[in-house]
Amino acid sequence: MVLLSGGLDSATCLYRARADGHEVHALSLRYGQRHGAEMAAARTLAAALPVARHLELTLDLGSMGGSALTDPTIAVPKGGLTETIPVTYVPARNTILLALALGWAESLGAHDLYIGVNALDYSGYPDCRPAFIAAFEQLANLATRDGVSGRPFRIHAPLLHLSKRAIIQEGLRLGVDYGLTRSCYDPDPAGRGCRLCDACRLRLTAFAQLGLDDPAPYVPDPGR
Repeated sequence: MVLLSGGLDSATCLYRARADGHEVHALSLRYGQRHGAEMAAARTLAAALPVARHLELTLDLGSMGGSALTDPTIAVPKGGLTETIPVTYVPARNTILLALALGWAESLGAHDLYIGVNALDYSGYPDCRPAFIAAFEQLANLATRDGVSGRPFRIHAPLLHLSKRAIIQEGLRLGVDYGLTRSCYDPDPAGRGCRLCDACRLRLTAFAQLGLDDPAPYVPDPGR
């Protein structure tokens, strides 16, 4: 079971799960994002692998407010990474997404859940930390029939301690086409990355460190 957002990290997790020998099911959530670029990318990635099944669920986290990713009245920060948790944090998002993935996994008899969280090159979200992954795995095995019956769940976060550069290297080794992924928090109407939000800065910097051009589409670079 892979949580597939359509971004760079989740795409790498998708291919890692296949390389680990699993029949892959992918879960994507329309949770009230301001744009549909990542969801469209998730469909493309799932079809390209291909996965056994790609399930899309709709859950309107945007109605709760509290995040620039779901509320168009809150500006997406474009001044670079800060020391504080930015307004792009969606309250309890990974907890909610993993809970939904856990429910589907148990119904399928799947016990390996993959999530592309990263605790190095990221925006400081609390639900991307090792402690969160360990705690959710413990919860999964306390709160499910399979968990209490000796069929434990494992939460895989294979990118947790990798830099964005190392994630890209791993993905390229696995055969990920990063031109199919979308990561921007505030793309233009054509789905092109803005270059300035945290997500764009992190992946553009990592590709540059590797001496590569990011194959995803971006708005023209004003510096060129």
